[in-house]
Amino acid sequence: MSLTLTVDGERWRTHLRRVVDANPGLVPVVKGNGYGFTLGRLARKSQWLADQGTGLDTIAVGTYAELPEVATRFSGDLLVLTPWRPFGAGLEVDPALADRVVHTVSRLEDLDDLLTREPRARFVLEQVTSMLRHGLGTRDLWATAAVLARHRGARLEGIALHLPLAQGSHLSEVSRLVNDVVAAGLDTSTIWVSHLTADELASLRASYADFTIRPRVGTDLWLGDRGALRVSATVLDVHAVERGDVFGYRGRTAPKQGHILVVSGGTAHGIGLEAPLGDSSIKGRAATLARGGLDAVGFVRSPFSIDGKQRLFAEPPHMQASMLFLPHGPRVPAVGDEVDVRVRYTATAFDRVVLA
Repeated sequence: MSLTLTVDGERWRTHLRRVVDANPGLVPVVKGNGYGFTLGRLARKSQWLADQGTGLDTIAVGTYAELPEVATRFSGDLLVLTPWRPFGAGLEVDPALADRVVHTVSRLEDLDDLLTREPRARFVLEQVTSMLRHGLGTRDLWATAAVLARHRGARLEGIALHLPLAQGSHLSEVSRLVNDVVAAGLDTSTIWVSHLTADELASLRASYADFTIRPRVGTDLWLGDRGALRVSATVLDVHAVERGDVFGYRGRTAPKQGHILVVSGGTAHGIGLEAPLGDSSIKGRAATLARGGLDAVGFVRSPFSIDGKQRLFAEPPHMQASMLFLPHGPRVPAVGDEVDVRVRYTATAFDRVVLA
């Protein structure tokens, strides 16, 4: 009676090992909801990968608040992707973790502040990329040399680049940024980078053979083999309805003969809650307009599938269950049956994760 993520364990582990083996220096990203698996499970799986002799020695978390959940399950270094600031959770790191935590610094003033508070702090310097999210510009990168000269105990672990997901090669941008690092004379030869393809990584390593390239990988690692993953919901109740029958919280009426199915999975799990995807293509805009038109007349496609076809919500999903309308004709599932669910893993909280 739950929303369940079932994992083909052998196939998933084979995929994880394949990705790690193909990407020297890979840093698994373990953040947010753990890509649906939970942070703890991914931290343990990262430790398993490390124990396989892969050389995996670091994982990346999204925020300082996520450190306690992964630190006891993974014994290596912990890179925090959110930049350090002189306020908030970055000042509350457990002293026992201080030597394992690698901070991200994206502002010149923060670097001086961090090293004043923690003279032996470990950190990466984030360069600003075309994303314009966080990062040091070229002039600030040059100025860091003077700051580091005042803090001899500081441990610079490398340069971090967070690149956009947009299509097209990032190599020219990365080359320019790496050249800026070389010109600034910083004492590091490690680049931590995200969102580069395998071919781009190979080209970067060939062009900068004296640098260590460390790809940070989340989605392609944990969710890269979707065939190993299945999401299902339990049918909790089935009610036959005729046209005009009233049902649901809002007293809606059945548009025609069929069945109301109550299935596990609702807003508490992330069902029916969508993050904007920003698809600006003509096809993407058309799909958005089509969904809006269905919504306007009370018919919204749900992520629940029966016999390979996505079924309509009978009304907006509830907190822990959803009501679907199944018109007369198709096979009617029985109470206790499982139906497939298509979800966005990074926005879904499962009741159960089963490694089969």
